[in-house]
Amino acid sequence: MVFRSNYTIFAGNMEYQYHIFSPYRVCPLGAHVDHQHGLVTGFAIDKGVDLWFNVNGSSQIENGKWKIENYLESHVHLESQTFDGVVEFDIATPALVKQGDWGDYARGAKFALQKRFKLQKGITGTIKGSIPVGGLSSSAAVLIAYVMAFAKANGIQLEAFEVMKIASEAEREYIGLNNGMLDQACIALGKKDHLLMLDCESNEYRLIPKAANMPDFELGIFFSGLTRSLMGSDYNLRVAECKTAAWLVQAYENIPLKEQNKTFLRDVSENMFKIHRDKMPPRFARRAEHFFSEHKRVREGITAWETGNLEWFGSLSKASCESSIHNYECGSPELIAIYNAMLTTDGIYGGRFSGAGFKGACIALVDPAKKEQIEKEITEKYLEQFPQYKNSFKVYFCKSDDGARFV
Repeated sequence: MVFRSNYTIFAGNMEYQYHIFSPYRVCPLGAHVDHQHGLVTGFAIDKGVDLWFNVNGSSQIENGKWKIENYLESHVHLESQTFDGVVEFDIATPALVKQGDWGDYARGAKFALQKRFKLQKGITGTIKGSIPVGGLSSSAAVLIAYVMAFAKANGIQLEAFEVMKIASEAEREYIGLNNGMLDQACIALGKKDHLLMLDCESNEYRLIPKAANMPDFELGIFFSGLTRSLMGSDYNLRVAECKTAAWLVQAYENIPLKEQNKTFLRDVSENMFKIHRDKMPPRFARRAEHFFSEHKRVREGITAWETGNLEWFGSLSKASCESSIHNYECGSPELIAIYNAMLTTDGIYGGRFSGAGFKGACIALVDPAKKEQIEKEITEKYLEQFPQYKNSFKVYFCKSDDGARFV
């Protein structure tokens, strides 16, 4: 239970000065292309991560009311309502190597902020995720919450775009995930009833309002029951395959090669790829095929969204998932089963794997009037194939929301 009284926020039995809500995100179009500087779309949703915290040594503390422990000013003390254990470290010392626990995201936020700012004040806080579902970029939501909290504690003013860049850097350079900017952009920049379109090469973005003539919809989240961690999946391998595909096209074109970490499929044109596709090893040709076809789908999707054509927008999301399966080659048997069930369920406009598509969840744009029947049908179809997930398969419905913010 959380409530506010006289500028104090109560979470459980604890009193806190500040509360950050950092939403999860869904990406209906633009799958697996942000790390290749492609075009992506997404929504922030009304489910996410809550972080309640005090600033250690804060001058706002009166008569010790907000002080939970007599921690040093630079101390960080974090507890989780989702994971076991306590995380503690000093905000002012150099960032340590990963410890392999849930506190690595706080350490990663410290690492990325320390590259730009001097950090002196730590926090005492507790964090909680609203739904235990993979594929919604919970790691990015957590990182953004910590970046915002550490910045607040140290009097650092950050615009949403700066928060996005710092959190993305933390995930790449500290956590070790070779991602793009999609997750952080949706979470930091999202706006209720708007579709975010981000060009991951130029970092230019648009927040496109829902058309007045667009039918009402909600976002269905169908959690397979499989937990996921991108660090234990083929995510980084797929990124390397995409970069190798770009290298191959450049080599055939006699374009001087750069280091792989500075090479992206956006560096080559679709026409170059088509000329040399048949010479490429099939695996790498499929990765490039997904990139260029997804680029087209995003552009068409923007037109569909702007004109209120939800049927068209949904069909493009389904086509995106087909390419994820056949060209990008991701998707566990469980996720593919959910996706196939979605195709034959009335009231679903379209959808795809959420996130990287290795475990986690599927997402769909759904007719709110048919939510009950959708949940019933998807559950029955899925559990008929995978009865072992009876206790862990979950269905959630949510709406678009504003980006990360102080509550």
